[in-house]
Amino acid sequence: MDKKPMKIVVTGAAGQIGYAICPRIATGAVLGPDQPIILHMLDIEPAAQALEGVRMELVDAAFPLLHGVVATTDPEVAFDGVDFAILVGGFPRMKGMERKDVMAKNVAIYKSQASALERLASKDVKVVVVANPANTNALILKEHAPSIPAENITCMTRLDHNRALGQLSEKSGVHISKIKNAIIWGNHSSTQYPDVNHATIDGKPAREVIGDDAYLDNEFVEVVQQRGAAIINARGLSSALSAGSSACDHIRDWVLGTKDGEWVSMGVLSDGSYGAPEGIMFSFPCMCKDGKWEIVQGLAMDERSKEKLRVSGEELVGESALARECLGEAGGD
Repeated sequence: MDKKPMKIVVTGAAGQIGYAICPRIATGAVLGPDQPIILHMLDIEPAAQALEGVRMELVDAAFPLLHGVVATTDPEVAFDGVDFAILVGGFPRMKGMERKDVMAKNVAIYKSQASALERLASKDVKVVVVANPANTNALILKEHAPSIPAENITCMTRLDHNRALGQLSEKSGVHISKIKNAIIWGNHSSTQYPDVNHATIDGKPAREVIGDDAYLDNEFVEVVQQRGAAIINARGLSSALSAGSSACDHIRDWVLGTKDGEWVSMGVLSDGSYGAPEGIMFSFPCMCKDGKWEIVQGLAMDERSKEKLRVSGEELVGESALARECLGEAGGD
């Protein structure tokens, strides 16, 4: 029997990441090679012409899995009945803007989108927030869409996870398919902690294969943390191809499951595991099965790692307080 098409919305779809992610969705990179898709694309009014251009190209590409394309500037249309939401749209930091100014713009956007998703989307909608500050945007979304299960709202740290795998592959000379179980802890920011203490390379401990703790504890961490800035410096534009691909990876593994014994990094609502502050969106190692994620428990944690988690957690607590201040709220709902 033919499968019923699933509806996926991409916000900011006329932008670079949207342009990279929409064809990946249409080829089955998110829900598999036999799942038909109806793609909803949302962007702001000034981008309407470019958005129509993306729609035209998707039609022209004649993707067999693509059973419909909706291009709109109306959230009421975009979020109607969607099963998955990839939230890329956000307000970029402009020259001369203070951090609080950017935060205020974005949390207002995500509060509004939370309302629309709650009213219009499938009751079991799964959400990944890509737009920065991703962790805090996702938290605001969660707090203002209380009828959506909290575990269904996530943020993307898979790009950082994939960057870590890529660096280990380049350093070791081993193909990336044989690099497993790196971890990104904390915030999708420069305080994130790329952790290789449980990673393996071709079945052996990564530290043993690399044989250079000084590199893994310093340069490797900094390269992963600063990779986004390095790409901007290299191409004059922010990561788009890799961000779009990583968002697809995030949902694919969440829905279709991770392989036995392997985990991925996901920004999810913290339950206090590993000493992370409760009630914030924090990146943890997660295993996925049957459309649900679970934080991997029982991993050994040295004092250096605990301190790095503490720093990133404190930053996220501060971000959430600033976000609520921007919204004129004293605390979470």
